[in-house]
Amino acid sequence: PAPVPACPWAVMAEGSGGSGRGPPCLGAASAFRRWEQLRRRAATPWARGLLAVAAGLGLLYAVLRVPVRLRDGLAAVTVFLSTLTPKFYFALTVTSSFISGLIFVFEWWHFRKYGTSFIEQVSVSHLRPLIGGAENSPPAPAAFSAGENETSRQNMPECKVWRNPLNLFRGAEYSRYMWVTGKEPLTYYDMNLSAQDHQTFFTCDTDALRPSDTVMQKAWRERNPQARIKAAYQALELNNDCATAYVLLAEEEATTIVDAEKYFKQALKAGEMIYRKSQNCHSQSPQHEAQLRRDTNVLVYVKRRLAMCARKLGRIREAVKMMRDLMKEFPLLSMLNIHENLLEALLELQAYADVQAVLAKYDDISLPKSAAICYTAALLKARAVSERFSPETASKRGLSTAEINAVEAIHRAVEFNPHVPKYLLEMKSLVLPPEHILKRGDSEAVAYAFFHLQHWKRIEGALNLLHCTWEGTFRMIPYPLEKGHLFYPYPSCTETADRELLPTFHEVSVYPQKELPFFIHFTAGLCSFSAMLALLTHQFPELMVIFVKA
Repeated sequence: PAPVPACPWAVMAEGSGGSGRGPPCLGAASAFRRWEQLRRRAATPWARGLLAVAAGLGLLYAVLRVPVRLRDGLAAVTVFLSTLTPKFYFALTVTSSFISGLIFVFEWWHFRKYGTSFIEQVSVSHLRPLIGGAENSPPAPAAFSAGENETSRQNMPECKVWRNPLNLFRGAEYSRYMWVTGKEPLTYYDMNLSAQDHQTFFTCDTDALRPSDTVMQKAWRERNPQARIKAAYQALELNNDCATAYVLLAEEEATTIVDAEKYFKQALKAGEMIYRKSQNCHSQSPQHEAQLRRDTNVLVYVKRRLAMCARKLGRIREAVKMMRDLMKEFPLLSMLNIHENLLEALLELQAYADVQAVLAKYDDISLPKSAAICYTAALLKARAVSERFSPETASKRGLSTAEINAVEAIHRAVEFNPHVPKYLLEMKSLVLPPEHILKRGDSEAVAYAFFHLQHWKRIEGALNLLHCTWEGTFRMIPYPLEKGHLFYPYPSCTETADRELLPTFHEVSVYPQKELPFFIHFTAGLCSFSAMLALLTHQFPELMVIFVKA
């Protein structure tokens, strides 16, 4: 049934085919007329005068009454304070000290873990929008907008995560560390990046055509290591020449480097056969080209890991030869940073002339830098003067040309990554390097020092020269986040990324050192002041009561 209208005029309005407007209801019309009459009467001069007089009387009452109420309130407070005992004041100060101490401890923990003050973060995130601060603040400039010039882009460096060229083996090294210490050396974020790398390197669109590759495509997405290993064996049952299955077993199931090398040799045999087949038919279709890229990635990865196995097993010259052959065979894959593996192996052989030759090729202004490049160059220059270097002698006679070159090389390396010297000088403890690193960050410093500390120790006086000169770098770059000397300004996002890459039990190195937030100082002062009042109230209760009443 249709709803009953509020008044008969509504029925007329609905029944009419015109504009749909009808006269208002009688109740509404009478109320509207009364309102119009009141408004006209209020507009008269005598009505305005009455309103002004009433407002003046109200204001006079407030002026006379408020002091009386304030005086009564103060008298009530005085009476209340006079009835309080010293035990109340002691309990009050102890409670205040305890609460402020808890806030201080939480603020300190939050700052050490996340690098920010919790109270400031909540204030900026939640309170500022409520009080209108977000509307008054200018909009943040968009990063890398179309109108920016090259200088502004350099002032906003990107924190890009790179694959660690010297990453360890999960089964033979990372897992053994976890079995011995009970600590997980890899973070979930790091392993997730590795899973994405494996899917990019070892899969392609044509995997659906081969059952073994289809199984491996699912295996790389598995989070459980045992499920991945089981899937690799299933792929080998379907195809005994599945190279990626051998790669997974070598990385995760092999518990020794010798076992990993056996799996990689089987992967190399299968990978070379598949690579030759892909070369013969790669021009037939885009799908075959994608398959050739995948097979190339597998072959390069296997040869590189075999060279690393030879290096770890002491066959260093064999490892150097394998790395050189790999760089000659695939010169376009320089982004894999195989030259960093070669540098480390040549340093182990103490073939410093060959190291200098590699640096001459890769330490170029047009190529991306790394801690391995910068610190190896500094090590070679320090090697020429470190044995006879003495800070006392240098302060008397001055630095020679070779010493100046060595010091400048150290300053250059420290500016690129300021975290490395603390690990080389053993001022901070090392952990196993992650599978991914952030250039110029703490993760790269851990990875470099883990493999190269022994090379610095081998050269007599190199660490002494580093110890005497590395802190002088910071005098040249007083504001590293705003302007650099030889490199771009130091990126401010490294701390956050390093906390994701490095395990929780490692204390992440932060550069530049952050000042303690205001609220840590405030809560510490409040806690100390309250504790002092509690102590005074406990020792001199009567005197403190008189002081409070006064």
